[in-house]
Amino acid sequence: MAVEARAVVARAKGAPVSVETILVPDPGPGEVMVRVQACGVCHTDLHYREGAITDDFPFLLGHEAAGTVEAVGEGAGELAPGDYVVLAWRAPCGRCRSCRRGRPWYCFDSANAVQPMTLADGTPLTAALGIGAFAEHTLVAAGQAVPVDPAARPEAAGLIGCGVMAGFGAAVNTGGVGLGDSVAVIGCGGVGNAAVAASALVGARRVIAVDLDARKLEWAVGFGATHTINASEVDTVDAVRELTDGFGADVVIDAVGLPSTYRQAFYARDLAGTLVQVGVPDPTMSIDLPLIDLFGRGGALKSSWYGDCLPSRDFPVLIDLYLQGKFDLDGFVSETVALDQVEAAFDKMARGDVLRSVVVL
Repeated sequence: MAVEARAVVARAKGAPVSVETILVPDPGPGEVMVRVQACGVCHTDLHYREGAITDDFPFLLGHEAAGTVEAVGEGAGELAPGDYVVLAWRAPCGRCRSCRRGRPWYCFDSANAVQPMTLADGTPLTAALGIGAFAEHTLVAAGQAVPVDPAARPEAAGLIGCGVMAGFGAAVNTGGVGLGDSVAVIGCGGVGNAAVAASALVGARRVIAVDLDARKLEWAVGFGATHTINASEVDTVDAVRELTDGFGADVVIDAVGLPSTYRQAFYARDLAGTLVQVGVPDPTMSIDLPLIDLFGRGGALKSSWYGDCLPSRDFPVLIDLYLQGKFDLDGFVSETVALDQVEAAFDKMARGDVLRSVVVL
């Protein structure tokens, strides 16, 4: 029998979200129902509300969440009611051409729940990133529910599910940042500061934080940045080179996703250095670079999809690092809010007032 739950719904492009009653069906084969305990407010949810991802309204928003498994369908593997999980929007299928080649972090057929959640009148909802966790309960594919140590408080643990993992993985998985490297991170919101923290954790010699906002640069120092650059005051490329003996950084991470920041990242890296783009661009944007520079500077230009993570491998590790006091997940939680405060949280996020507002249920 379907469960009634309060949830945040976006009914139309650009319209304020509303808290409504939804119906969450009993789990079918390969599905689990999760009682959500906390869910971060991410830019991606705002993109859904603005119709910037698809126009398949109404949307059930929220995807950066932790909670407890409440019911399981057949074929849910080892998951059982009571398991404490972080939700992932990538659940490798094990069958696609990428999974078969041993690259499940690129899975091209990631699993979602088959059954839709609906409004009370039966209208199907499109769950954000296949999760829809601004809700008291949600239905996901079993592979999307990753068990982690229950000692981690849900307000912090849920952030592993998207932004923190994206930034951490951009540095470690995609960028391959290692001991002694110099790293520059352009854009120090939640994703960028996760990349800063990851770079510091693995032993980068210089971790250079770049932003237009002095407050975000202060946050970056707290996460381990050794140097900061206020891009409203100086030229980013010149400043990065000045801090790296005139050469540029070994790895530059663009956590903004604008043509201007991509260009800065391209030229701020050392010869044969690595550029990692993890900031999500607008579909209308393009970049124009001299082909001779693409050839002559060498190195690697990479896009980081979800931090190129494997949730079943990476989520428990990050949670363990958090519990050991080595990775400050609590530092990303700027405030906790209720379901009916999500619209206000979007405004704070857009102004850059917070790293993360977290809905607590």
